[in-house]
Amino acid sequence: MTAPRPSSLDTGHRNLWRVVALRWSALAALAVLLAVSHWQFALALPWSALAVVVAVAAAINVATQLRLRHRHAVGEIEVAAQLLVDVAVLATTLGLTGGWANPFVSLFLLPVIIAATVLSTGPAWAVTGAAFAGYSVIGFAALPLPHLHGGPGDFDLHVLGMWVAFALCAGAVATVVTRMARSLRARDRALADARERALRDAQVLALATLAAGAAHELGTPLATMAVVAGELAAAPLDADLREDVAALRAQIAECRRIVDEMAATAGAPRADAAVPQPVDRYLDRAIRRWRALRPAVDVTTHWAGEQPAPRIVPDRTLDQTLVSLLNNAADASPDGIEMHGSWRAGALELEIRDRGAGVAADVLDVAGRARISTKPDGHGMGLLLARAAVERFGGHVELANRTDTRGATTRILLPLARPDAAR
Repeated sequence: MTAPRPSSLDTGHRNLWRVVALRWSALAALAVLLAVSHWQFALALPWSALAVVVAVAAAINVATQLRLRHRHAVGEIEVAAQLLVDVAVLATTLGLTGGWANPFVSLFLLPVIIAATVLSTGPAWAVTGAAFAGYSVIGFAALPLPHLHGGPGDFDLHVLGMWVAFALCAGAVATVVTRMARSLRARDRALADARERALRDAQVLALATLAAGAAHELGTPLATMAVVAGELAAAPLDADLREDVAALRAQIAECRRIVDEMAATAGAPRADAAVPQPVDRYLDRAIRRWRALRPAVDVTTHWAGEQPAPRIVPDRTLDQTLVSLLNNAADASPDGIEMHGSWRAGALELEIRDRGAGVAADVLDVAGRARISTKPDGHGMGLLLARAAVERFGGHVELANRTDTRGATTRILLPLARPDAAR
């Protein structure tokens, strides 16, 4: 019977799993020592009582492993109770085998060390007090350790036992405590990431509020610009100027579409969430829309993956993310960019590559986690918003410099919706 892997559990589960693993190791070592005492040295010990102690400890361990198969919360009180069980088992075993005269009496320090490492002050002191009480009791109410008859002397055996006890303590401390300390460091990193996400989400929320207001305020000037552009189109103009006016009207129409979508998205659910579409069709549509915004920048696309292509659930924020990342690449490389997409069952990987000057190391360290911009007129929110949007769908955004040539690569890893789950 095995407990769940500790790497997939929370801190409480991991700590309790390690207590269980340590107890199995201790019981195995105890069984070996008792066997040696019986078969090698023929010590007259209370074997029946010791067998009951070992059986009870093993039963508790089995019950704890069964409990660990369920993902109920494991609190400090439960971990402390398990350590108190270890103190009781140790006190009983040592009390039946000589008390203070037993060379393994220093093992009382193990539950104290573990408690001090993973528990708060109250539970840790409770375990420490129990260990001290158990240590004190076995000094005055323990069965005497029988003397040897033949073989090495009692003192030599005692010294050997102290050596084995030290090895067991040192190995347990080095193994268990370092792993628990690593778990604490992992928890601290998780808390730091959570604080970073909370700060980023606050920035995104503030920007979204401003965007919603701007969407309403921009309606009037865009309508005025559309009227003026229409009047210019109706006036007698030469061919070049008429072409410029047509481009201006197209850009105004695109701006009005974006503003309308911003206003509709603010506080509204995803209207198209129930209409998943093949990922290659979605990417083609996204590129067509971006080309309408940046017709002067050449973009080379390449899609690769199984056919029929898996489906993706369209979303306005994801659309805007792709537009923002493509704009960043185009700003760095106006002469042309590349977009490569590949998919497999359940995942989409996109790479947007430019041929610009690359990204400085200090910018790479904070890209997507804080506001930073290398453009004179930039606000530093593009990659921050892109990362927030992609992570909302369970994806990830990475920025790195290219190794094959000059420029940078923005990599997007995004899970794809299953068709049966998206309907």
